[in-house]
Amino acid sequence: MTLHHVELWVPDLAGALHPWGWLFTSLGWQQFQDWEHGRSWRDGQVYVVLEQSPALSSGTHDRRAPGLNHLAFTVAGRAEVDRLTAEAPAHGWSLMFADRHPHAGGPEHYAAYLEDDWGYEVELVAA
Repeated sequence: MTLHHVELWVPDLAGALHPWGWLFTSLGWQQFQDWEHGRSWRDGQVYVVLEQSPALSSGTHDRRAPGLNHLAFTVAGRAEVDRLTAEAPAHGWSLMFADRHPHAGGPEHYAAYLEDDWGYEVELVAA
């Protein structure tokens, strides 16, 4: 059994496509679906959806509230974490925990924690 998909409701699909589109493309994911209020990217059989739903109750995501805290992706080593971290700000991502980067997850854990303008967090973990 494996994860099938994750769907993230975003308050501004057009705005979210810039950071998330760059991220998924950089990670080697392929665009999968595209419709008026959403887009998805696939890696193998797993896909992630971004959708702007009229049923949203808030304009931002609070990762500290009950629900999704972050998505974590494995990348091909420390050099790839460093490359993506350096490129991320130009694509709408901010580095979190900069004072502890790249070991914010502990001394043996090499990763970057990034946040977009709506409060969604991703973790890029060196394999």
